[in-house]
Amino acid sequence: MITQDQVMAALRQVVDPEIGINVVDLGLVYRVEIGGNRVHVTMTMTTQACPLHAYLTEAAQAAIGATAPEAEAVQVDMVWDPPWSPAMMSDAAKQRLGWRT
Repeated sequence: MITQDQVMAALRQVVDPEIGINVVDLGLVYRVEIGGNRVHVTMTMTTQACPLHAYLTEAAQAAIGATAPEAEAVQVDMVWDPPWSPAMMSDAAKQRLGWRT
């Protein structure tokens, strides 16, 4: 059985190559839904103009598939509402970027 923790651990392996921080700590993952052996992730990007849309989608699918090989289907949808903001980042991500928390 695939768990939420398993999927989130997989997504923590997906690092935004421009920033060097994983998509979970960046606050890009909005929702993870698991139904049987199907995983549906709803996430966003820091900006709609980000050129890494396809890369991060494919990396998320691959990471989940590697961590949960029993997943029959992994769907990753990019959404723009609500818009991402720096307030969505974890304290660890903010500290890594040198921001006060």
